[in-house]
Parts: sequence; structure tokens; C-alpha cells
Amino acid sequence: MANPNLAQTAAVVRRTLGTLTAATLCCALVMTTSARAGVAVVRDAEIETLLKDYATPVLKAAGFKANRVQIVLVNDPSFNAFVDGQRIFINTGALTAATVPNEIIGVIAHEAGHLEGGHQQRLREQIATARTMTIVGSLLGAGAIAAGSIAGSSGGSQAGGAIITAAPSMAQRNLLSYRRSEEMNADQAAARYLNATKQSIRGMLTTFERFSQSLSLSGVQVDQYQVSHPLPRERIALLEELARKSKYFDAQDPKQLNDRHQMMRAKIAAYSGGAAAVARLFSKDRGSLAARYGDAIATDLSGNSAASLQKLDALIKEQPKNPYFHEFRGEVLIKLRKSDAAIDAFAKAAKYDSARSPLIRARLGFALVASGKPANMGRAIDELRASLQSEPENFNAYRHLSQAYGLSGDIGNAELIMAEGNFRAGNPREAKVFAARALQKLPKGSPGARRANDILTIGK
Repeated sequence: MANPNLAQTAAVVRRTLGTLTAATLCCALVMTTSARAGVAVVRDAEIETLLKDYATPVLKAAGFKANRVQIVLVNDPSFNAFVDGQRIFINTGALTAATVPNEIIGVIAHEAGHLEGGHQQRLREQIATARTMTIVGSLLGAGAIAAGSIAGSSGGSQAGGAIITAAPSMAQRNLLSYRRSEEMNADQAAARYLNATKQSIRGMLTTFERFSQSLSLSGVQVDQYQVSHPLPRERIALLEELARKSKYFDAQDPKQLNDRHQMMRAKIAAYSGGAAAVARLFSKDRGSLAARYGDAIATDLSGNSAASLQKLDALIKEQPKNPYFHEFRGEVLIKLRKSDAAIDAFAKAAKYDSARSPLIRARLGFALVASGKPANMGRAIDELRASLQSEPENFNAYRHLSQAYGLSGDIGNAELIMAEGNFRAGNPREAKVFAARALQKLPKGSPGARRANDILTIGK
């Protein structure tokens, strides 16, 4: 029978990772696939483009190429962010709570500090150390118990029990202490990046002051040894010191960037809480473009797509080249079953989108497929293939591309595309089923047949 005290080793690591993941003071390192499985990722061309624009100068200052680090949006109302691999995850709650771009830029800078510091790999090493400490402590305790029993001493046995009990707690506290030092290092790195890009540290201060206030109002006594991040007041003191040395503390976000930030907040509020959430968020400026944008989105989500279309048309009159107004207009028109008008709206969105988002091209391809017209399928295939070339992990784009091939009469490639999509999505069984079907229909020796055969043989 296994020693139950040795089993505490895994429990220490699980509890510690749970504390890190649940931490609300800024970020947590998600280490395992099982932890990532609970992350609800949100995709949106407008928000992703804005976050990339926030991140690019900061990542450059940290020594990264912007296209090597992905910013991922997480559907979660709490103010949080974390890193995993070469990705920075940011909660929707952080984006709506941040009143100005600089607050989110500060969060991204902090996460970039974790990436530059290699904190994920070091955390793995610390977890291994914590595991070793627990095992050694358990073995020492077991040895003390055995020695006490041989000597006939109950005191020795009690001491051994105390060592076993203390080992997991000591390992956890040492690991959390290490995590707190990492957070302070990431804060200092963030301040360097912000100074290098001539941006203010004020946003980071605002964030930690918010956390400090929320802890004070909760009336909760916080044990600093049981949290993975320094207490807000500690971090505020450090940032205030760094701020005094920065000549960019009073730097302001450009107006255009701030306008885009408010549009992002309006969109998230509309999706998360409807018209009421938008009204609360913009209670002091309900006539602003962002407030009206959020209201138009909320109107459609409430089921009144026709009224939403009228509101969007009014917005487009003010900003005729805003790609995201046209993009959402396309979504509304799809619901209203006006496929030709939807195609036109998405085409305009793609035309005016300077970021060339593969998501918008994929939606244009979808609108062409949704028309059901064989004459549109060639164009749909071109748009969806172009989208997948830029972003080969978009499973929905594979589905729509397969439909386009099917509607054009090319069943072999329709099956192959579903095989490819399932293969990239990590569904090997489904991928092989579609690959086998494709292989029966594609010309022998063709590139498509060779790819289908590759999918069938991988993993054998």
C-alpha cells in the first residue's frame, strides 16, 4: 500500500498550481494541457488587432518579434492575464475594466517580463524542487517514526509525524515565495519596456491600486505566504519608486488608440451583458461612438437585427471606412438571410482592414458559401484558402472550405479538407476517416492523394 504522506507530493503541486491559476493580482503561469482545457478562447478581428498594436512595441523592447508571441483573448470576467508558451492570455474582464489603453499595455508589458525572464521553465524547476522537498521530508519523517519505534520512544514517532506534516507546507510556501519574487521581477522589466517605448507606468499603478482597494473593501485578511503574487501595496510602492525615475510618467495614450479602446470595451460589454451593460459602462457618455456601437451590437444580440442594421448604417455614415462596422453589418445581414448584401459588407470590411485579418477573410468566404450559389464557390475557396494560409488553425474555416468544395462538386477535396482540419485540431481518428474517404475519390498520385495518405499513415 502506498504511503499516504508521499501522496501529498502531488497534492502540493496541484494546490500551488491552483493558487497560481486563481490569483487575481495579475497573472499566473498555466503549465499543463489540463489547465488550458478550461480556458474559453474568444476570437475577434477588431480586438485581436488592437491588442497586437498594444503589444508590438513592448515585445520589441523585450527582445521578441511580435509575430512570435500570440495574444489570446479569454472569455472570463475577472481582471487577469497569464502566459503559456509563446502566448499571452488576457481576460475580457481586464479589457472592460481598463479605462484607458495604458492599463492593458502595462499588463502586456508585465507578461512580456515573464516571457523574457524564462519564468515558465524556472517554475517547472521549482515545482520539481518542491516535489523533492516533500519526498525527502516524508522519508525523513518515516525514518524518525521507525527509529522511535525501535527505541520504544513515542516522542520520536511524534517528531516524525511532525516532519511529514510540515514537508508539504514548507514546499508550498517556498514555491509561492519564489513566485512572488518572479512577479516583482516582471514588474521591473515592464517598467523598462514602458520607458523604452516612451509610455507611462501610470496604467500599472492604477491596476494595482484597484486591487488594493478591492482587498480593503472585502475585509479579508490576506496571508502573504498563501498568495503567489506580492500584495498590491508592496507592488505599488515599487512602481511608485520606478515612476519617480521615469520621464514618461505623464505620457498620454494617442486619441485614436483610446477611441479604439472604448470601441473594444463596448463590444465586450454588449456580448457579455447586453444593452444594460453598455449603458452602465458609458453612463457618462451615452452619445459617444463607442456607446452607440455597443448598443447596435446589443440590439442585434437581443434578436432585433433589423433595428441593429439601421444603427450600424448610421455609424457607417460617420466612419465609412471602419472595417469592423462593415464586418458586424455582414454578420447581421447573414442573420437576415440577405446573402448578397452580406458578401458586399464583408468584402468592404476586408478592403478597409489594414491589418489583413484572416478572420475577416474567413467570414467573407463563409458568406459566399452561405449564399448557396455554385457561381460563388470559386471565390469562396480562394478567400478561405487565403485565410487558412495566414492562420492554419481555424477549424471553422476548414469546415466552410469543405462545404465550398462540396457545393462545387469536388467531393474528394471536400473530404481532404475535413481530414486536414481534424488533423490540425488534434482529432486523429476523425482525420483518418476523412482521409480514407478522400483517398478513394482523388486521382492516384495527385498532391491531394499524397496528403491524404500522409494523414492515414501518421501515428502508425
